[in-house]
Amino acid sequence: MTLTTADIEHYGEHGWLAPIDVMSEAEATEILTRLERAELDHAEHLHPEHRNNAHLVFPFLADLCVDRRIVDPVTALLGDDLSLWSTVLFAKDPDSSAFVSWHQDAHYMALEPDHFVTAWLALTPSTIESGCVSVLPGTHRRRHDHADTFGDDNILTRGQTVTDVDPDRAVHLELRPGQMSLHHPWLVHGSQPNRSGARRVGFALQSFLAADVRPLRGDHHVLPVRGAAPDPAFVTVAPPSSELAPDAVEARRAANAALAGVLYDGADSVRGL
Repeated sequence: MTLTTADIEHYGEHGWLAPIDVMSEAEATEILTRLERAELDHAEHLHPEHRNNAHLVFPFLADLCVDRRIVDPVTALLGDDLSLWSTVLFAKDPDSSAFVSWHQDAHYMALEPDHFVTAWLALTPSTIESGCVSVLPGTHRRRHDHADTFGDDNILTRGQTVTDVDPDRAVHLELRPGQMSLHHPWLVHGSQPNRSGARRVGFALQSFLAADVRPLRGDHHVLPVRGAAPDPAFVTVAPPSSELAPDAVEARRAANAALAGVLYDGADSVRGL
């Protein structure tokens, strides 16, 4: 699929687009089953402090990163030459206090220009009750100040929080399993705790980069997705040849270490990725 002219105009004006149908609920549930099996079998590689860049060690997640049903809509916004900066598995247990504070992704990503897009794929129902992603339309037009909170229940690395916004303007991006949202790197967004009786799981592809994006500081490890090879200013990584292949595990370790260096630049303290 691709995006319509109206879709592209909506994204430009509001900074987000949802819901986008990617796959059936049955296929999304199958992926969730594989993920939860991997969490049980390989807990040291998939736990709440180690959910970044799992696509570098699990082929079924790497396949999602190049799935045309996800990538095609992104090309309508960014063009045909794409790479992927990182991924994050967002999992909230039932009746948990975990949340994501209001923030802008690009504030800490050290990339320019801002020609990149985050895709968020739901693997379970993502509803207001379960703490779906909420966005503040139009806030991608300017940069907001952030404060680091390092809150215990805040899923974000630094607990980075924007305070000069009106949460009453929030739009809640409810998704069924197999649907995704797209959002601009400067869009203020967050999510509330999961107050439902079921787990809420999403796979964030953060972010697809256009060909003209360059790093501002640090090392950035990217996965080629489509078209021309990434700029040599990036470290290029390969998809895993098999589950938890030793070279893939090392590639993920290096990518996460570099990611921490970028995200925690200037921070007073650090907590694990």
